[in-house]
Amino acid sequence: MDSGAGPDTPIVRRAQRVPWQVKFGSLAIIWGASFLFMKIGLRWFSPVQIATGRVLLGAVTVVLLLHLTGGRLPRSWAVWRHLLVVAVFLASVPFVLFPLGEERVSSALAGIGNAITPIATVIATMAMVPSERLPARRVAAIVVGFLGVALIAQPWDSVGQPDLVGFGLTLVAGASYGVGWTWVRKYLAHTDLGGLQLPSALLTVAAGQMVVVLGVWWAFHRDRFPAPWSPAVDAVGPGTGPVLSILALGILGTGVAYLFQFDVFRAVGQQVGSLVTYLIPVVSVGLGYLFLGERLGAWQLAGAALVLGAAVVVTRPTRPTRAARRERAQRHPA
Repeated sequence: MDSGAGPDTPIVRRAQRVPWQVKFGSLAIIWGASFLFMKIGLRWFSPVQIATGRVLLGAVTVVLLLHLTGGRLPRSWAVWRHLLVVAVFLASVPFVLFPLGEERVSSALAGIGNAITPIATVIATMAMVPSERLPARRVAAIVVGFLGVALIAQPWDSVGQPDLVGFGLTLVAGASYGVGWTWVRKYLAHTDLGGLQLPSALLTVAAGQMVVVLGVWWAFHRDRFPAPWSPAVDAVGPGTGPVLSILALGILGTGVAYLFQFDVFRAVGQQVGSLVTYLIPVVSVGLGYLFLGERLGAWQLAGAALVLGAAVVVTRPTRPTRAARRERAQRHPA
């Protein structure tokens, strides 16, 4: 049953100590850096190991915080049933597909693939909440932002064209976020009491899913990986960087980030909250250039400018229509 929340309607109207804009910016930095961490982690570990490690560490982080604050996990089977689906789209699928794609493409390009999330969110909203209407200004801004992503990717350059399979995997991963967050708003908004309850439950379910995936994966890769958690036998270089990268992915990029993301969605709604994915490519491209030598050209800079401009437009509050103002005045006369 639809919660009745619109695209700008918070899941929970609750005052927050830290402004949502600060958490929004922090998410862009944390998740933008996650693509750099995944690239470093691939030097020693497989995509499935990276995904499992970050989910387990993220789950431990938020469940520990839940325990310290006196909270508890949901007790309704209906909530857990939906979380089985949500965990697939918000954790298990993207956390595996992003590093899998990064085996073929740069971390910068993987970050660009993540920017498909707002487009997928709009499509998922139209499919799952057909009664919802999106302002034309916001739809236009989303389209402009997507054009900015296209400029960064340079699909017209056959010489510099990325690996289509690798880039496609990142696009599927980014699109899964749009489906997952739409599912949260449609089916779980009325059960969200704020705080750490839903993030903790989500990552607990995802951890269980990834442990199963890891066991199946390892059964077919024992020749290269002596144990499910061990690095590849042909791994080269020191392991400090890959291990620290997975720790950062788990504690910051999963645990802390999901706490922030839920708070942003509660404060400003799903559509605005999903626009953080327009800033992530800017961070991933910049970090890839600085630390991995991934080239940053004029087209990438132009695309980043469009992405930032679209994000500013989309996050602006929507003015109520005359009919809405008239109805409000009738309900609450002076």
